[in-house]
Amino acid sequence: MHAEMIARLHFRDARCFVFSFVRSVSARPANPMNLLALDTATEQMAVALCHGDLVLTRNEIGGAAASATLIPLVLSLLAKAGLTITELDAIACGQGPGAFTGLRTAVSVTQGLAFGAGKPALCIDSLLIVAEDARSQGAATAREILWVAMDARMDEVYAAAYQHDGRRWATLHAPALHDLETLQLRWAAQPPRHVAGNAMQAFGERLPLPAGAQSWPQQVDRAAALLRLACAAWAEGAAVPPEQALPVYVRDKVALTTAEREALKASQA
Repeated sequence: MHAEMIARLHFRDARCFVFSFVRSVSARPANPMNLLALDTATEQMAVALCHGDLVLTRNEIGGAAASATLIPLVLSLLAKAGLTITELDAIACGQGPGAFTGLRTAVSVTQGLAFGAGKPALCIDSLLIVAEDARSQGAATAREILWVAMDARMDEVYAAAYQHDGRRWATLHAPALHDLETLQLRWAAQPPRHVAGNAMQAFGERLPLPAGAQSWPQQVDRAAALLRLACAAWAEGAAVPPEQALPVYVRDKVALTTAEREALKASQA
């Protein structure tokens, strides 16, 4: 019943409902490393849960559907693990950059769950999730620099550069919004050897892969990558109070005007 009620709520109302729901659940002693992780920054919704050695991951259709399906999916994973929300150690969310509404969905649900359960939050760079997934496919070995480039719509790209030292990630270029020309100029000055993300597929010849570079355009298991980063953040003491779990917006404008859309179509013709 709880899942059906929450599924009908808009994400801005979900936090209030979740607070009441969590407070009604009787707590049992929590085990170490009980983490829940959520991300709705892209068209793929990722939810993961670890309970000791048990790991559950789900990658589902996100986008506009995420606000209605995220919490029922969370409750389903908790039920499979035999956990209540109050037994979690922390709740992690992908904080962006990404789709405006998607970021608000994951962050608001995380805040609501964490507030209600009296738990801290973990904020995960959504582009770093792409990098971590690519690392599981063989990218970013031996301290290689890995660029992430994701389609941001409106003829723009979310991009960042990272390096993994065998134990943890370092951010070399923080997530930012680039137009195609600016990103190509940056890559021309310092050609990347490894690039992950869907931007090259999305823009085709307008954003070619740098010569000699390897690419990882597909994500194999975004939820598992998210959970690995959440576990690392928890181990490093990166938890914050729920009110400090905020989305990272790198774009103020979320839609083109009609005139701008027509101009963009004309430029691509």
